[in-house]
Amino acid sequence: MENKDKQRKETPKVGGGKNERPDKAFNFYWIYGIIGVVILLLMMFNQKSAALDIDVSKYEQFLNAGDVRSIVVVQNESVLVTIKADSLKKKEHLEKFPAANAESKKGPHYVFFIGNSDRLQEQVIEGARAHNVDVKIDRVNDTGKDVMQVLMFVGLLGLVWFFMMRRMGGPNGPGGQIFNIGKSRAQVFEAGKSTNTTFNDVAGLDEAKEELQEIVDFLKSPKRYTDLGAKIPKGALLVGPPGTGKTLLAKAVAGEASVPFFSLSGSDFVEMFVGVGASRVRDLFKQAKEKSPSIIFIDEIDAIGRARGRNVNMGSNDERENTLNQLLTEMDGFGTNSGVILIGATNRADVLDRALMRPGRFDRQIFVDMPDLNERVAILRVHLKPLKLDTAVDVEFLARQTPGFSGADLANICNEAALIAARKRKQQVEKQDFLDAVDRVIGGLEKKNKIITAEEKKVIAYHEAGHATVSWLTEHASPLVKVTIVPRGRSLGAAWYLPDERHLTTTEQMQDEMASALGGRAAEETMFGKVSTGALSDLEKVTKQAYAMVTIYGLNDKIGNISFYDSSGQNEYSFGKPYSERTAQTIDEEVSNIVETQYLRAKRILSENKDKLTALATQLLEKEVIFKEDLEKIFGKREWEREEVALLSPTVKNGNGQPAVAAADASPSSVDPSVVG
Repeated sequence: MENKDKQRKETPKVGGGKNERPDKAFNFYWIYGIIGVVILLLMMFNQKSAALDIDVSKYEQFLNAGDVRSIVVVQNESVLVTIKADSLKKKEHLEKFPAANAESKKGPHYVFFIGNSDRLQEQVIEGARAHNVDVKIDRVNDTGKDVMQVLMFVGLLGLVWFFMMRRMGGPNGPGGQIFNIGKSRAQVFEAGKSTNTTFNDVAGLDEAKEELQEIVDFLKSPKRYTDLGAKIPKGALLVGPPGTGKTLLAKAVAGEASVPFFSLSGSDFVEMFVGVGASRVRDLFKQAKEKSPSIIFIDEIDAIGRARGRNVNMGSNDERENTLNQLLTEMDGFGTNSGVILIGATNRADVLDRALMRPGRFDRQIFVDMPDLNERVAILRVHLKPLKLDTAVDVEFLARQTPGFSGADLANICNEAALIAARKRKQQVEKQDFLDAVDRVIGGLEKKNKIITAEEKKVIAYHEAGHATVSWLTEHASPLVKVTIVPRGRSLGAAWYLPDERHLTTTEQMQDEMASALGGRAAEETMFGKVSTGALSDLEKVTKQAYAMVTIYGLNDKIGNISFYDSSGQNEYSFGKPYSERTAQTIDEEVSNIVETQYLRAKRILSENKDKLTALATQLLEKEVIFKEDLEKIFGKREWEREEVALLSPTVKNGNGQPAVAAADASPSSVDPSVVG
């Protein structure tokens, strides 16, 4: 056997190392088909060999006519009658036993019952012998034969049931929720099975990789740590925004660790039946203990790890809380779990129960943040490997174009660039394809054929020119990259900015950003004396910023150094507010004052530069798209010299990962705040 296995491994595969005809798993439906055919054959056999019931007088009629060839007397039960082959051609028998049916010649053809009458049995035997009919007496009752047929039929049904339940009872089978409802649904990687992902495949995230690499090293060589008295961490929690690589890190751990790895989602514990989640947690840790040392990875752990006591259905049984209680006990309860490490991933760490977050359960919290410039360069290099790139593509330039993008966003940009190049029948992916991909991902699909009236187009042009003018003439506003009035996605026009990657924001910076966002509506009122609904996304943005300044960041003199932000999430289901009605009124007044002040400021800037605003809007109406260089020709260089990269195409995300697009839309219903901001 070993030699055969070796030969199989050494046999070369056809087609460049890929097996073009992979081994197919055995299909159990063949077994069902075979069993069904056997049952049908048995039923047909029984039908063919079955004799027709007649009475004694009919038998005597056949006997007197000389049609009977032989009889079989089953003692104390019945008599089986076989008709001669020549007599079967008679019309009376031919109707019942067609000549085309060869089996009908064998017999027995008829049967009549004699019961327990010994006298009737003797009369039948004597009469048959008087007509030279062969007589056979069967002293053994054929009930055993019938019993065997019944047992065979029941056995076949049981076999069918067994195979059906075996197929349905698997974790992925249609009946798995019935027969294995309390079993764990974790995907296990062991015995050579791997995710084919290592830490080398994870770009950036050096600190997170170092933390997880230590856990893998501990499992591979524990003596180096135990000699110093160190203990392996019991759990590590990966926390970060969506798309930053938390699940990818877990895949790398599964690929690097040479121990069994159990992977599942937090929703796998959720079921409509009471007690199922807790049962699955017990079964999961039971399997992990049997194969220890091992690792359990629970993705989106907030599905079962939310803080207890927040259920709005007071007094009802909370299945989620029961599941969480069982998880807490298994992680660090009365019985210790030696050799089982739990890795969790979530982007909602604020809603997790404090008992779950404590050391002894999750000893480490690893924050996976948005990548910085250097990390974006590394991530882009990974995703650009399979692409056929033009020599003019600069990875560092693309990284500078994408501040606030996550790893998933960068992967999407690379894929969109390749799709755009293929759509244009190019042989290589060029620099402009990546810039178009950024526009496509953030702003949406370009709609040049959208029907817009001349009056609406003029309003949109002045709206976008207002954004561009105010942002250019305020010190702390993000530098402008591109302005367009070409409809894209749900927006009718947009302005792209390249914000600084800063971690702290001052009051002056927020005020300049608000004035720039309100520049579109201010331009409409300045030039036309009326406003439209196109500023919905702008108003939403500045309102949120103003409330954040007053209630969260403590940037308002009247409210003072007070923050009503609750990082613990305890007030999530609270019906009251953490401040009085008088304070609420003051907050509303201050927010309104901040917004209106910046709106008046934007109007003042536009009024002082009305000629430049008109020139910019006119150029927009002619070209539909203008860039930074066009603004420099109209306004001149910005007064505040900052180290800025000369950009030829848009980037539209700000430091917190949200699109920095000021858009003018036709109506409130056509605005998507997640696309334009």
